[in-house]
Amino acid sequence: MAGASAGTTLVVVFGGRSAEHDVSCVTAAHVIAAVDRSRNDVVAYGIDRAGSWHRVSVPEPGMRVDRLEPTGTPASPADLAAHTAPVVVPLVHGPLGEDGTLQGVCEILDLAYVGSGVLASALAMDKAVAKRVLATAGIPQVRHAVLREDRLTADSLAAIADDLGYPLFVKPANMGSSVGVVKVADAGALEIAAREASSYDEWIVFEEAVVGREIEVAVIGNREPRASLPGEIVPGHEFYDYEDKYLDDGASLSTPADLAPHATARVRELAIAAYEALHCEGMARVDFFWEEAGRGFLCNEVNTIPGFTPISMYPRMWRATGLDYPDLIDELVSLALERHRRRKRNTVR
Repeated sequence: MAGASAGTTLVVVFGGRSAEHDVSCVTAAHVIAAVDRSRNDVVAYGIDRAGSWHRVSVPEPGMRVDRLEPTGTPASPADLAAHTAPVVVPLVHGPLGEDGTLQGVCEILDLAYVGSGVLASALAMDKAVAKRVLATAGIPQVRHAVLREDRLTADSLAAIADDLGYPLFVKPANMGSSVGVVKVADAGALEIAAREASSYDEWIVFEEAVVGREIEVAVIGNREPRASLPGEIVPGHEFYDYEDKYLDDGASLSTPADLAPHATARVRELAIAAYEALHCEGMARVDFFWEEAGRGFLCNEVNTIPGFTPISMYPRMWRATGLDYPDLIDELVSLALERHRRRKRNTVR
């Protein structure tokens, strides 16, 4: 696939006000390190925890930098447009970045940007609404329930527990990287976990605990998405929580996953179906549970800005499928430019 046009400036935006701030800083450093500087200029804007924007110094090619700090020259979102042929690379995980808000800024500024648009970003970020859309599309999922924080009562929680059974998972609807996710085994822990989840979002999702393998698929593309070979996660903790993902390095990540050919084909098919149901473009990682002797593949969630360090599952799955990290970034930029050209054609008369 053709790469970015000569002279393109990749405008990396990272940090943010969400609980996933640190993950974003790590991702940004690795993405910048992988960009071919002979083809593209790179600038970076960091958003600090208070929400202030800063123009950040970009490391020189070849420098070892594990993370970028979102401090530097004061800036504003409007500065994103002040570069030659800019393509924004939004790497702000979680709310106020991954949920369509940053994508909306890019739309208002008429900028090309990597990843899904406003609608898909918002849908995928809101797990409660995403589950409704996926159900309508016939995508198999884990059994679940949703409550708003003002309806958290002993009776409502008891009804959910009676329906889903213990153990079950509690998570904020609008959050990623397993932030705020708790596995509970009794009524006392359920109420505590629900209150904790409500500190991150007013909508809380409750899910049955599935005994099965954790399978993920990377998807790339706009109108003709394609799926990578699947990968498998064997958690080092009781489940694949934030510490297991980013701090302890205890999880085992297998790419490609050891699946029979028919199972591999099925999960890739389901990943594309989920991607299209939510109107995703650019990229997404689609996560499944696999009950091999039961219900088969059950979609857990769709992540439109997946972790993007070289050891993260999204680039690892593409590497196992034959697309290396620098080429992956180049293709994502090309997809951003293609969509921007298409949308301008559709909106400008």
